[in-house]
Amino acid sequence: MRAVWKRAALAVVCGAMLWTPLGARTQPAPSAPAAPPALSPLPAAAQPTPAQPGATLPGAPASPALPPGVRLAPGQPIPPAELEAFVDGVVRESMAKNHIAGVTVSVVQNGQLLLKKGYGFASLAPVRPVDPDLTMFRIGSISKTFTWMLVLKQVEAGHMRLDAPINLYLPEALRVPDQGFTRPIRVQNLMNHTPGFEDRAVGQLFEKDFARVRPLAVYLRHERPRRVREPGGLPSYSNYGAGLAGEAVAEVSGMPYETLVEAQILGPLGLAHTSFREPHPAAKGLPAPLSPQLARNVSDAFHWTPLGFQKRPFEYLEQVGPAGAASSTAGDMARYMMLLLAGGTLDGVTLYGPATAHAFATPLPTPAPGVTAWRHGMVEYALPGDFTGVGHSGGTLSFLSNMVVVPRLGLGVFVSTNTDTGGNLSGVLPARIVEHFYVAPPGAPAKGSPELVSRRGDFEGAYLTTRRAYSGLEGFLFRLIGGAKVSVTQDGRLILSGFDGASRWAPDGPVANGRFVSDEGPVHLIFQFKDGKAERFFASWGGAAYERIGLLQQTGPLILLSVITAIAALATLIGLVWRVRRDYRESTTQQRASLLQASQAFLWLMAMVLLAVWAAGSSDIANVMYNWPGVPLVLASASALVASVMAAASLVMLPFIWRGGRRVDSWTAGRKIRFTVTALIFVAYAGLLFAWGALEPWSG
Repeated sequence: MRAVWKRAALAVVCGAMLWTPLGARTQPAPSAPAAPPALSPLPAAAQPTPAQPGATLPGAPASPALPPGVRLAPGQPIPPAELEAFVDGVVRESMAKNHIAGVTVSVVQNGQLLLKKGYGFASLAPVRPVDPDLTMFRIGSISKTFTWMLVLKQVEAGHMRLDAPINLYLPEALRVPDQGFTRPIRVQNLMNHTPGFEDRAVGQLFEKDFARVRPLAVYLRHERPRRVREPGGLPSYSNYGAGLAGEAVAEVSGMPYETLVEAQILGPLGLAHTSFREPHPAAKGLPAPLSPQLARNVSDAFHWTPLGFQKRPFEYLEQVGPAGAASSTAGDMARYMMLLLAGGTLDGVTLYGPATAHAFATPLPTPAPGVTAWRHGMVEYALPGDFTGVGHSGGTLSFLSNMVVVPRLGLGVFVSTNTDTGGNLSGVLPARIVEHFYVAPPGAPAKGSPELVSRRGDFEGAYLTTRRAYSGLEGFLFRLIGGAKVSVTQDGRLILSGFDGASRWAPDGPVANGRFVSDEGPVHLIFQFKDGKAERFFASWGGAAYERIGLLQQTGPLILLSVITAIAALATLIGLVWRVRRDYRESTTQQRASLLQASQAFLWLMAMVLLAVWAAGSSDIANVMYNWPGVPLVLASASALVASVMAAASLVMLPFIWRGGRRVDSWTAGRKIRFTVTALIFVAYAGLLFAWGALEPWSG
């Protein structure tokens, strides 16, 4: 039974985290001090001359002697030939190890293009290699950075305010109701992912059937998530929130979002191979499709199987376009990173002014000191050598991408893969480049702490993410996949484990500070305390918090009770068959109760079998996302619901069963006890499933 639950949960884990910045495991960090107004150390209008390999920046003082193992000082640019050789090695190794069909990469520094390269294939039938100037990859949530730029441009123009309620800028049909909360959702709450929404994704975030694609406004009206907490508090990464922001700037400007981003960013910057439009027939109410010329350049999407690469259907995202519909090339993203590093001006064209540059360099408030900050939609990344990166990553069902700029180094790295196995490469490449050229080889991990061992009870326990659905079948599955377990080793280290594996952390300073650093790099966990005991910790990438939960909210009791219920159900059916073959005396009420309990047993087993069938067909996350919830899962939930109602009826019948009829026409005491114990097991299981949201087949 444990395997069934685990398989079902693993099938949805990718869908739950599709839009998580992919550098989360190795890069994000606590907030850094406020940066200067521009992301670049260079003046906005500066046009640096090409740097020679190993040379210092013009006018920079001579670099001091470098520490052992460090190749370059921060003022020295990376030699292009060395960079290409290093990136070639990392990319090709990852492509072979992780079965990635195609990769596209660009690296810029000090206003110059250092590397622009494609690897592998954009199509296998016919064969089409990746061209960094022509092949368009889906960049997922990096799309949000364009949306935040549009918002900040409207703020600069005086048409929007960051501290104003988002409802001021939305058409009436899309305004967010208060739902019992006292504070309105403000524009900046969307930019640091604290609007207080639950997070829903499966069955509606992606579409493979174009006939199901809806206009952005219709999608936002139909798929409005519940508000589950006051805005401005705990983070919960929200694609819906970015969609609202995109609709707001469209409403304020009087232009459709796709037209607005083309007019204010893509066109002026010369990003001729970047678009939020998608290849499909023209349809009333939807944005005009991608031009045939560009559509021919969009990379195919791939899923790796034991039989080789399997092409996936196109992933439609127009229904929530501002959150993730963009496609781009490595060449275009190189120009975009140069713009960010130069503070809004490139090649004499100014896209945004000092106020927007300052916003992208200024962290918004965080829920606790040290928690990874959002710089008005851009996330901070802790990189090796105490460098701080700024950017965003993004994932669709098949494309995994990352964009990081490092202002102190004048450096920008973009990478995208077209296969669902490419997450590790896209997540680590920027950090590995910084580490290879500007940081000494890593030393030993931080030591454990005896104090942590003595306070292990203050940290150990189960925690559940705030980034999840809070009800229904999706809520049920998010409870399964969204948990994390914290334990403490005898040498004073913290172990964080979940469905995606385990990681080790050491205290970074006094244990009372609640700050822990990963053994694998400069990534931190930040704990908050209540009455001296850890109440929650914050994910290292800043998009979620994990709150401590009680025993009945954990997966262990659910799995255990599932096993016990399965055993009780099997015993009930075996007992029914065994008793039919014998002269077994019972009253009419007891006979009916026996049939009722046998029916429950059949339904419980049927629900478990159907869940197993659903899990067996969900190894490809795309199938889960596109076909959610699926007939087997709905039938499993419906079977469990009917069994639960019957379980309640059995509980009501217990007094009559014990009373029985005449002594010769009644169950034995042993039979009554077995029925009672089984009835209580079924009722307990029904109650737990109800609390977890598993008894709502209509909620899919």
